[in-house]
Amino acid sequence: MATALIRIVSRDSPMALAQVERVRAELGALHPGIRTEVVPVKTTGDTWMGDLSAVEGKGAFTKEVDQALLAGEADLAVHCVKDIPADRPLPAGTTFAAFLRRDDIRDALIHPAGLRLGELPPGTRVGTSSVRRSAQLAASHPHLVCVPMRGNANRRLEKLAAGEADALLLAASGLERIGRTDVITEVLSTDVMCPPIGAGVLALQCREGDTGLIDLVSGLGDPATHRETTAERMFLHVLQGHCNSPIAGYAQAEGGGELSLRAKVFTPDGKTVLNAHEWAGRLDPATLGTSVAVALLRQGARELIDGIAH
Repeated sequence: MATALIRIVSRDSPMALAQVERVRAELGALHPGIRTEVVPVKTTGDTWMGDLSAVEGKGAFTKEVDQALLAGEADLAVHCVKDIPADRPLPAGTTFAAFLRRDDIRDALIHPAGLRLGELPPGTRVGTSSVRRSAQLAASHPHLVCVPMRGNANRRLEKLAAGEADALLLAASGLERIGRTDVITEVLSTDVMCPPIGAGVLALQCREGDTGLIDLVSGLGDPATHRETTAERMFLHVLQGHCNSPIAGYAQAEGGGELSLRAKVFTPDGKTVLNAHEWAGRLDPATLGTSVAVALLRQGARELIDGIAH
């Protein structure tokens, strides 16, 4: 297998291609002499600039990548875990082969004049199309105005420069991947801006029958990230949110094996916030994810989520 060609499929955005380069580099270090080729595809989420709920919803950034894998046009898919729907199984015939070591899970504020979040004056227009970010800003900084802004990170930076917003919120890890950490004004703590499920995690997906390839790439997986991601995705699966429901959360695996999961569900206006935080010790991560979801359901998360139009 070490001399075989591995065709890697991914979205064709600059950030997605930078993520593929990380995978190629790590594969090359683990298996010197490995040959890889990139198969870029344009997804619905990349071409549609309106509300994602009007098209593929949560699968808008993954469907075309999955199709290329299942059609045999590629052997390995690279996804951001936060883009992969957790309320339904992976496409039949595919499986996760590895979750790479997790990057920064935090959000970053970009303000051309260098103002921090707490310094933004009333009426400041913050560019984001994330219902998670909008709800949290509405809860903590109701004097700010969120303006819809989609497109890849470079495109959003262009829109900011053109005056379509006064500030931006973007993932810190994404800016790092495209080499644009220079624009970051402030990296927000998870207490200020709770991240999306799967933040900072890259997943490698293969066809189930390609056992040789699965064995080959599984060495790129990070055990702690695997435990965190498993807990988070099970949480989201049990909660059954939709693409307009503001849900945030993250798991943390400590050095001693302790695993915790903190999660929140919001109303879009930020006026209702449901919280849960539990520890699992060395228990199964999926059990932790289920337990945290049930804790939020007991608080009324189902009614809150179902009450949001989508």
